[in-house]
Amino acid sequence: MKREKIKALVMLEDGTHFWGYSFTIRGETFGEVVFNTGITGYQEILTDPSYYGQIVTMAYPLIGNYGINYEDNESKTIQVAGFIVREYQPFFSNWRAEKSLSDWLSEHNILGVTGVDTRALTRHIRNFGAMKGGITTETLNPREFLEKIKNSPDYVGRDLIQYVTTDRPYFYDKDGIDYQTTTFKNRSNYRIAVLDCGLKYNQLRLFAERKAECLVFPAKTSAAEILSHNPDGIFLSNGPGDPAPLRYVVDTVKELLGKKPIFGICLGHQILGQALGAATYKLKFGHRGINNPVLNLLNKRVEITSQNHGFCVRAEELPKEVIVTHLNLNDNTLEGIYHPELRAFSVQYHPENAPGPHDSIYLFEAFFRLIEGKHENLYT
Repeated sequence: MKREKIKALVMLEDGTHFWGYSFTIRGETFGEVVFNTGITGYQEILTDPSYYGQIVTMAYPLIGNYGINYEDNESKTIQVAGFIVREYQPFFSNWRAEKSLSDWLSEHNILGVTGVDTRALTRHIRNFGAMKGGITTETLNPREFLEKIKNSPDYVGRDLIQYVTTDRPYFYDKDGIDYQTTTFKNRSNYRIAVLDCGLKYNQLRLFAERKAECLVFPAKTSAAEILSHNPDGIFLSNGPGDPAPLRYVVDTVKELLGKKPIFGICLGHQILGQALGAATYKLKFGHRGINNPVLNLLNKRVEITSQNHGFCVRAEELPKEVIVTHLNLNDNTLEGIYHPELRAFSVQYHPENAPGPHDSIYLFEAFFRLIEGKHENLYT
């Protein structure tokens, strides 16, 4: 469908701005502007709850060429606040495609902009850091729009998981989601309690493929409620935003430590780190892409990983009992921890991929080994 060419303004909080055209709807949106270096995977990125409250720009220039299908969503809806690309491709070609990226974004009232110099935008964020910004087709006076951006909500210091967590418990296994069941069915090898801080569907799929069943709980569920179901292990999911204000989740995890084996991913890693006594801090521009090299310090292997985070745990504040297991090879930031006595481990990146390489799927098997009491050679 041919669309009207609608002029759009993309602006950052420091006044830097770019012109382009909306390839979706008219409107105005605000959020933290970040970049992703992935060449593919835009559908999974757009539906990843970790991006809630953010405007994502793709560093790769050509976006939309394989369209959209309904099998690759990583949550029930689009999560980003806006989408910026260099060149939108309306003529998609893929045997799985069901509609265009433009139509899909428009149906969800998401403002997408094409024609922007995304290379310059990405370099600016790398040099000066991720910051608030906005997209508009309505307020095309840069000075006026800058004032709106400055008055928009801050990204740091806000609890964003309340907007993406499930509103009620539900069951998941090889047959998919069952909203009517809120207890384990005890027909699988493992029973996993999932604390949903903004999880991606592929995490549940990988558990189910490994003969596990999951009970998914809202982020504000108490430790007592989780433990009342007697799970074999507890999984802390990824999620959006600043981990520092999430004290209620951190307190829950503190109560769970030592009671059951724990595995955390991304925000779940940051929550576990805080529960163990460390603070978190904001990275300059974060890690977002599907080609981030991580060194596993236990087996000396390098993993190419999928990542999406803007905060990091302070390794120097962790207790001496905690083993640092993974480091980011680009900037030496902390990427993984393990507390043998408490049977808890986590990684900052996304071993479930979707999108991205499969180098780190072994961590799901490591979780099951921990559940079975096989502490030796956890990451082999």
